[in-house]
Amino acid sequence: MTRTPPTPKRPPRPVTPAALRDAIRAEALRLGFDAVGFAPAIPTEEARRLRLQRLTAFVDAGWQGDMGWLGERTEARADPRHLWRDARTVVSLAVNYAPAADPLTVLEARERAAISVYAQGRDYHEVLKSKLKALGRFIWDTYRHNLKVFVDTAPLMEKPMAQAAGQGWQGKHTNLVSRRFGSWLFLGEILLSVELPADPPETDHCGSCRACLDICPTRAFPAPYRLDARRCISYLTIEHEGPIDRALRPLLGNRIYGCDDCLAVCPWNKYAHQARETALAPRAALSAPPLAELATLDDAAFRRRFAGTAIKRIGRDRFVRNVAYALGNSAAPATALPAIERLLDDQSPLVRGAAVWALSRLAPDQVAERRRSSHENDPVVCAEWAAAA
Repeated sequence: MTRTPPTPKRPPRPVTPAALRDAIRAEALRLGFDAVGFAPAIPTEEARRLRLQRLTAFVDAGWQGDMGWLGERTEARADPRHLWRDARTVVSLAVNYAPAADPLTVLEARERAAISVYAQGRDYHEVLKSKLKALGRFIWDTYRHNLKVFVDTAPLMEKPMAQAAGQGWQGKHTNLVSRRFGSWLFLGEILLSVELPADPPETDHCGSCRACLDICPTRAFPAPYRLDARRCISYLTIEHEGPIDRALRPLLGNRIYGCDDCLAVCPWNKYAHQARETALAPRAALSAPPLAELATLDDAAFRRRFAGTAIKRIGRDRFVRNVAYALGNSAAPATALPAIERLLDDQSPLVRGAAVWALSRLAPDQVAERRRSSHENDPVVCAEWAAAA
């Protein structure tokens, strides 16, 4: 969120609301945004009620898992005026991050890591924030309207607002779907203090399709348009801090950061085209790297390798925990077992516990002997040894 700039010396350029909307849209596209939409910041009473109802049902069911903040400031999430009382227009801005190839093919290379498409390049928060600030400066310098900028860091329900602005609709996988870009859009918002003409809202075009629901490895969708984050691989590998449920670990496969399954199978992706933003291009080191190589990363090496990416935010221990689970699912003992052996002596109990499970998957006959030689005193890791026996 940005502060309102100081009052400038030059007077604002006079312009009609429609012309201002068109000028903002043109400048946003020039700055590299792929889609721009406008919606009222003041939702209708029905829209506000539906947003609150859906969020409350999600939280009451406990589907938010460890993400307790989703149950806070619910009124602000449903109505942007609770964040800024002067808000009159929401400018919804999107950047396409569609991959060049099918991101699911890496799932067949079980000795290599599957990293979600969105995390293989520069952290999208920084990419969008830079563009949003540039657009905000243009609006202020030229027209003097107060504004606030947001990138996935404030209690704003960005997907419902994007739908209200005509950007797409929330599909059955709960993510935004666009008729132009499929499921591959990053979203950011600018709240403006001026009322501008709105774009027509988008309607749902999922029809009877169930592709995203049926492909989910962990069955994280209790029903269409409903997500139980506690079973979602993206949540488990990124947000969840402790050991992952043993019943879900085999279902992770080689996914070590996020999951693209429900996004990648959406039929609307046939209209998507490869992202043009170079900062979001995948880094070579993040495109299907060997799991055994990632298992060797200490904290310093982790920070160097993932500097500037979204992956760095989860920290080395949680990341290597995910790698250990993937090694256990790799069915490649020749390369995986040496890596697992090293992780059994890792300084992090979280990593050691994951390595115990991986050992029990690939070499169950070695569990008893390795356990006897272990001097483990962490209760969580001891529980992993007991479960593996």
